[in-house]
Amino acid sequence: MKEQYFISIDNGSQSTKVYIINSKGEIIHSEIEPLKPMLFRKTGYVEHPDDDLWDSIKVALIRLMKNFKGDVNLIKGVGLCTIRCCRVFMKKDGNLAAPVMSWMDVRAYETFEDSEEIAYTCPTTGYITHRLTGELKDTAANAFQWQFPVDMETWNWSEDKAVLDSFKIPNEKLLKLQMPGTVLGTVTKAAAEQTGLPEGLPVVATANDKAVEALGAGLIDSSRGLFSLGTYITSMVVGTENRPAHDNYFTNLSCIPNRYLFESGGVRRGMWLISWFRDLIGEELNSKAKAKGVSPEQILEEEALKVPVGSDGLMIVPDWLAPAYQSYRKGVMIGFNGQQGRGHIYRAILEGIALTLNNHYQLMNKTLGHNPEKIIISGGGANSDLFMQIFADISGTPVVRNEMSGSAALGAAICAAVATGCYPDFETAVKKMVKEKDEFLPNLETHKKYKRINDKVYHKLPLLLENALKEMQSLEAE
Repeated sequence: MKEQYFISIDNGSQSTKVYIINSKGEIIHSEIEPLKPMLFRKTGYVEHPDDDLWDSIKVALIRLMKNFKGDVNLIKGVGLCTIRCCRVFMKKDGNLAAPVMSWMDVRAYETFEDSEEIAYTCPTTGYITHRLTGELKDTAANAFQWQFPVDMETWNWSEDKAVLDSFKIPNEKLLKLQMPGTVLGTVTKAAAEQTGLPEGLPVVATANDKAVEALGAGLIDSSRGLFSLGTYITSMVVGTENRPAHDNYFTNLSCIPNRYLFESGGVRRGMWLISWFRDLIGEELNSKAKAKGVSPEQILEEEALKVPVGSDGLMIVPDWLAPAYQSYRKGVMIGFNGQQGRGHIYRAILEGIALTLNNHYQLMNKTLGHNPEKIIISGGGANSDLFMQIFADISGTPVVRNEMSGSAALGAAICAAVATGCYPDFETAVKKMVKEKDEFLPNLETHKKYKRINDKVYHKLPLLLENALKEMQSLEAE
């Protein structure tokens, strides 16, 4: 088979990454464009400034196409993966009627309030699809069921009047929905001029960003689970039926039509917390890293490797961004004795994230009756050997990482490969394009230590701290 290429757009909370990926799942070229800092006009409001999502995509794609040295005619399609749970208001001409609400914005989950200026409301996928193709179409699998009246059984808009009335979104202001792995439209002449993409190139529906990541990580059966390490950290397992949401999981539409993902509770601002700590240390760390020719994170990892399991009693609850309905929650560091250094704090951050996520993961599997044999780790955190081993030791389960840590980009390319006929189905595409890199086995003695720490102390911390944090919030409000 002659070489074929696919463009992936991975539009995240902090940056836009674009890739050219071949039919073997190999990255031919990639570019990244940082997003602007988000706007916080009021408590609970978190917005993307100007037209930042689309602008960053245009800039990144122009560079990508300029630096691609292959045959443009062999590019077969664009897979579009954008941030889920955002809310977009569009004017009739397709421009934004208001700044895009981040998934962290409390208003993104509130009942729709109609306005003459708002012609359409949709997730980010629908908006970027319109920018690229001029079509008013979106993917069913990114219409989050608590924001839009999606029917989880039919993968279309609900026809239940009570459901439609509860959302208060006029039908004419919703976009037409399609299944993942289908062509939404083709790149218009105007979009081609703004992005460098070939005019007429098919733009393919994917799903919500976590589902796209799951597909690109190879999560297509119940033998494995997935830990997704992004700005929002969560765990997932797959299923074939739509199960009602539970305290220990919620049901998500998959990238594969008529299949479902079950997703645990997560860690908000998860990997951001590591960046926050790195930047907090400042220039001394950067200078040391530059002198050694490594990244600042590698310096921190070297120091954390010298710290024993449990970080000499230092524990961190990684609640650096509270949910809107539990605004009292805060991140907590506890157990300082004056002898710990930044290596202790760094390791405690990794341990806090891993313990919290694994607790959610175990609760979800217990409720569902699942028992995955391995865990796939996806996202930037998978590049850390220390983090991988901590996950293995805490979970007591082998963890694997793939050749390509940017699973969302690969998932988008897989959708494009299926939609354009490169592969006959998702299973074949995953087999051909997803490649495992290595595996980390749990140290059983270390697992026992972590289990004691978690069972006797760590898992109790959020509840023990709850009253104090609520009281502190009330004092701050005075």
